[in-house]
Amino acid sequence: MKFDVIIIGSGPAGYVAAIRAGQVGLKTAIIEKGKIGGMCLNWGCIPSKALIESAKLFRKISKDAAKFGIEGIDKKSLSFNYAKAVKRADVIVTRLTSGVEFLLKKNGVEIIKGEAKITSENTVTVNNRNLEAGNIIIATGSKSVKPKNAPDVVVEVNDLFTDREIPAHVVVAGYDAVAVELAQLFSVLGKKVTLISPADTLIPLADPYLFDHLVSNFKKQKINIVYNTTLDDALQAYASNSLDINGESIKCDLLINASPRQATLPASDVQFELENGFLHSDKDCQTSVSNVYAVGDVNGKSRFAHIGSAQGLHVINKIKGVRQKLDLKKYPINMYSIPEMAQIGYTEPELKADDVDYKISEFPLSANGKAMTEGTNEGFVRILSDNKYGEVLGVQIVAPHATDMIAEASAYMQLESTIYDVANTVHAHPTISEVFMEAGFEAVDKAIHK
Repeated sequence: MKFDVIIIGSGPAGYVAAIRAGQVGLKTAIIEKGKIGGMCLNWGCIPSKALIESAKLFRKISKDAAKFGIEGIDKKSLSFNYAKAVKRADVIVTRLTSGVEFLLKKNGVEIIKGEAKITSENTVTVNNRNLEAGNIIIATGSKSVKPKNAPDVVVEVNDLFTDREIPAHVVVAGYDAVAVELAQLFSVLGKKVTLISPADTLIPLADPYLFDHLVSNFKKQKINIVYNTTLDDALQAYASNSLDINGESIKCDLLINASPRQATLPASDVQFELENGFLHSDKDCQTSVSNVYAVGDVNGKSRFAHIGSAQGLHVINKIKGVRQKLDLKKYPINMYSIPEMAQIGYTEPELKADDVDYKISEFPLSANGKAMTEGTNEGFVRILSDNKYGEVLGVQIVAPHATDMIAEASAYMQLESTIYDVANTVHAHPTISEVFMEAGFEAVDKAIHK
């Protein structure tokens, strides 16, 4: 059977590309050996965010209910039912994955369950079927490497959000947004948490200003951080539910493997060029093999689902002859920490390295009326702008809904807006989004409420 496009993998990069391909009239097949929706919908983004929301609600009730005038809550009787929170997450996951499958079928995409093998730049086999396509898109994602002969204490992220008991002492191995989110999740639930990072930093793509804020929060939340320690280091130091690292004995009843991920490569008779273990791809996501593209985690450019989706859309547009630039600097990076953090554009070290003449304007949530009423006034909006023209070059946000607020910054950057545009954008009052206007005025002259 011949298709215009065959997509291997049905995570956010793959299924978005498939839906769009169907919408623009391309005969499309999507091959999935596991569950529709991939890691993000089934075991990652969605269930983890659902658990985080449950934890944040628990935290707000136990910590702030009395401040909001709510009485009669016996804190001694208050507890968190992890199993019920997981069931709520499962309901959401089922609804979303069913919705994705419906949309694929609605747009004429043939769903093929099984393991694909690329046999040439235009052919794929699956379940003893030979398929031909004008273009192949690899969207098989990535995964943390599972240690060999690991003790039972080690749990993969895929297996974490199930009906299970979470013990008192949790160690998370990793340094990206997933590791940070898991560390804070279990800390909010009253667990003693240690985060071991394989480097001397956390969330390496984040501006150091955000990193410093995160470390400060970890100290407040009593989350221990151990730097320059890999998962293998931790396993070598493990004995009898304890890690002996740098002379420090760390209790460990559960060790979560959120360590740096590697590409999940499909079976192939074709040799692809690799880069640091990921499929090498150019600015249009095309691999070293003609007509074969790599989108999402598998190309190593980003681990964020929305960026994978954007890459998938970009490839379909290219196939249809629509030329555009895929500028990853104009796509936001979200971290569902507590409070949330987000950034877009250039970081301060990048601007310094490029010798850009820039300025920083910042406005705190502590001076925002809506944030005060919600009791969520921790955080800020920070804008990096060009001194010559005032163009917005980068934005960093710490706020309870930073991952939603960053969309406004994304719009500014897509339109190459200046700080004058930001200052002149009228925001309704009272809203937390007013901090953008204030940061804009701070860059132009002086913030109104500062």
